[in-house]
Amino acid sequence: MSLDPSSFPPDFVWGVATAAPQIEGAAFADGKGESNWDRFSRIAGKVLNGDTLDVACDHYHRFAEDFALMRSLGIRNYRLSVAWPRIFPRGDGAVNPAGVAFYHRLFASMAANGITPWVTLFHWDLPQALEDRGGWTSRRTTESFALYAETVVKEFADEVKNWITLNEIRCFTVLGYGAGGLKAPGRVDPPAVVNQTFHHALLCHGHAVRAVRQYGGPGARVGLTDNADGCVPVTETPEDIAAAKAWFTEKNLHVLDPIYRGGYSPAYLAREGADAAKVEAGDFALISAPTDYLGLNVYTGFFVRAAAGMIYQELPMPTHYPRADSRWLNLMPQVIYWIVRFVHENYGPKEIYITENGCGYDDEPVVHGEVLDLHRRDFLRGYLRELRRAIHDGAPVKGYFLWSFMDNFEWEDGYTRRFGIVHVDFATQRRTPKLSARYYAEVIRTNRIL
Repeated sequence: MSLDPSSFPPDFVWGVATAAPQIEGAAFADGKGESNWDRFSRIAGKVLNGDTLDVACDHYHRFAEDFALMRSLGIRNYRLSVAWPRIFPRGDGAVNPAGVAFYHRLFASMAANGITPWVTLFHWDLPQALEDRGGWTSRRTTESFALYAETVVKEFADEVKNWITLNEIRCFTVLGYGAGGLKAPGRVDPPAVVNQTFHHALLCHGHAVRAVRQYGGPGARVGLTDNADGCVPVTETPEDIAAAKAWFTEKNLHVLDPIYRGGYSPAYLAREGADAAKVEAGDFALISAPTDYLGLNVYTGFFVRAAAGMIYQELPMPTHYPRADSRWLNLMPQVIYWIVRFVHENYGPKEIYITENGCGYDDEPVVHGEVLDLHRRDFLRGYLRELRRAIHDGAPVKGYFLWSFMDNFEWEDGYTRRFGIVHVDFATQRRTPKLSARYYAEVIRTNRIL
């Protein structure tokens, strides 16, 4: 029997997501090493208001409270990350026992609250000691990551069965080493160097897949989370759809082709020329090892149409097109449908999970005990309708993780930009579920769009 247009499959996974550096705090507690973001946030002008990760949401000390709140909202799946410098303070070398013990306590608390972990091995917090040795420009970082991934998977194999290798490769490479140095470490390197950081990150993905296969134990699964560039055809005509698919294919060659097709495409190599990555024997065999699913972080996109004499035409966004306070976040629910559809058609992953989707706003005060974030409720409803359409059209979407469970450190935007469905008063650490949290709780409870 087919589902009604608002319902999701009976086994659909509903969850929320966060990342260790954005919520944990305790940035230098219990032997944790300095991360590249700990360093970057202390450089004048790099992060709004000079905000740091030192305290964040103090999740390091408050995780039991946070998991009890998740349980009260009916949240049973939680995507989180392990902080690499909390396990290996210098990126490799000696393991920090206190860091390992912290995550054992955290996973035990999740289990006590009936919450399943989906663990990302790397969510941007590179140990600063590795950055000092070249960071993602150095192949040595891949060797350190291989040790880290193997250590973490071995240690937590009994508590974690759903693994994600890395989060958004293009963000911590292009935005950290090129494109104006917007994110840590804030470098501006030439294209050949940036392309090499891509390649090293892909190798780390392969090392993580290998670690899960070897040490994850029965039932362990693994995949990458990618923020694939997305677009929407201006009209759903064959011509505009073909143009949009050509745009999507070109924009996403560098990450998804090596993983799903075992190498860089001729189109990518022709485009990059001498700036393409240096590849060693065996690299692509490691990078393209089969995975169990693909995670997609979906937020925004562009409009594309067919045009005479052009493969596609990307349209400029009007000044008054709706967007969140995150200026890069154009509000276009259709993009989640088209990203999922094009990924499914181009690469055929076994399963797809939306591992992040959400919107950031600056002014969300608590008034009489409530945060009436109707704009976020409408964002969520609109994107879920388009995701339901993708499932109806045959895409193997198995789950959805809303970003984010609570307001947190939003990278270069500090604590001003709020993505959470739970409001955090950063002065008192008081948590207040927003209207969107209550709405999402009902979506989870009923397994349908309301």
